Amino acid sequence: MEQPSDRVTVASKAVESAGGKLEAYYLMFGQYDGFVIVDLPDSRAAAATSLAVSSTGAFEHLDTHELIEAEDLNPILEQAKGITAQLPVGAARIGASPSASKTSWLTRLSPPA
Repeated sequence: MEQPSDRVTVASKAVESAGGKLEAYYLMFGQYDGFVIVDLPDSRAAAATSLAVSSTGAFEHLDTHELIEAEDLNPILEQAKGITAQLPVGAARIGASPSASKTSWLTRLSPPA
């Protein structure tokens, strides 16, 4: 990256190469220095993009989260009702993710110290 102002272009090209689109790129104060919202085709593309970006060392910390649309909540709850595993009390809960044509991702960025 020639100049720090190139970050948006670099991030956008990385997301596009994974079949996605950069929706928003913000700088911010607080625990994280940046916030990126991207639209990627699926979880695999999001994981690959996250790994590719984090492997550059350009960021000290990178969190990637799948966003679930509010209208997907009821189908998720219905699917959860059908899961009949005998989990011990306090065991981690596993949630199902409906297949969707659009997956949005939230990524918070922290440059290295």
